[in-house]
Amino acid sequence: MNLTLYFKKFFSNSQSSGIILIFCVLISLLIANSTLAEGFQHFLDKEVGTHLFGLEYPVSIWINDGLMAIFFLLVGLEIKRELVEGELSSFKNASLPIFAAVGGMLVPAVIYSIFNTGTEYSNGWGIPMATDIAFSLAIISMLGKKIPNSIKIFLAALAIVDDLGAILVIAVFYTEQIHWSYLLLSFGVTALLFILNFLKVTKTVFYIIPGLFLWYFLHHSGIHATIAGVLLAFSIPTNASNVEISPLEKLEHRLHIPVSFLIMPIFALTNTNITFSNEMVAGATSTLGLGIICGLVLGKLLGINLFSLIAIKLKLSSLPQNSTWLQMMGVGLLAGIGFTMSIFIALLSFKDEIQIQDEAKFAILIASFIAAVAGFIILSLSSKENPELEEN
Repeated sequence: MNLTLYFKKFFSNSQSSGIILIFCVLISLLIANSTLAEGFQHFLDKEVGTHLFGLEYPVSIWINDGLMAIFFLLVGLEIKRELVEGELSSFKNASLPIFAAVGGMLVPAVIYSIFNTGTEYSNGWGIPMATDIAFSLAIISMLGKKIPNSIKIFLAALAIVDDLGAILVIAVFYTEQIHWSYLLLSFGVTALLFILNFLKVTKTVFYIIPGLFLWYFLHHSGIHATIAGVLLAFSIPTNASNVEISPLEKLEHRLHIPVSFLIMPIFALTNTNITFSNEMVAGATSTLGLGIICGLVLGKLLGINLFSLIAIKLKLSSLPQNSTWLQMMGVGLLAGIGFTMSIFIALLSFKDEIQIQDEAKFAILIASFIAAVAGFIILSLSSKENPELEEN
């Protein structure tokens, strides 16, 4: 089945924005390890907003919880579109990313625990479970027509499920307190959004305004607020017809450029702000570092492909169209780009233990780099053994 026009546009933009994203990563690392580091960190820690309704946060929070909610909104819109009429419209295709994501969370956590059970690092088992959706999609989109679009969609769906799983893990195991009144208000707003969809309300403004309240309530509940973008996306009306442009498609079109060329580069610039130290480097060979690196690189690769194989053998799922197992291995590696979500969990796992946090950050950076390079190489080589790729 052919891809939707907007999904093609998304990855076309990402292919060029991926270069900008990598450039921002390098710039951020240079800043963090120069005389500009202190000033840049001061800027990220500067609180902006208003005390009214408790909306005064550091710049970094506005970027990671605010701007990235818009990124999740866009990807959520794309996933819903594919569920309705694209690659994920059949149960077998739609179920595979779910099975793969479960394996991609469980196996890394087990590998980390093997290294660290009974040590001071045991609480960090959630670190290698996460996939950085922004960076993984940017890397795979840079491959362009070398791989089938179905593989790109599979990774996008996998990363969404993976991130939702990571958010759930954070909420249950790493959140000190959940404010249930705000969480109940979030459920109420979510219900309202889907009632509007049921009533066939097509004006997007009637979804965006409640969506802002949803973000606010989720953020104050203690749960990572980016999930608001996914919930909002799945409430936006669409249709299976190519004749009439749906509200979902209109919103997609408006979001492509700002997300690809503004939000993702800003995200990369502010979240790669890691200052290297000798202690950090030494920690890469500790059980903490080995658990994170092996969990993200080997754990994701084994977990995603093992659970995918089981689901396919049981005839519950099928391989993405025109794809190969070598390409699935490449996706498994790209999913090992844990990066910002893994760093976030590391900060929650080792609160007030700065040295352990720094060691974890460096291990995550190493693992993400290995996963990105290895995944990119394998997917590039896979195109040579599968010449009959569908056209993008």
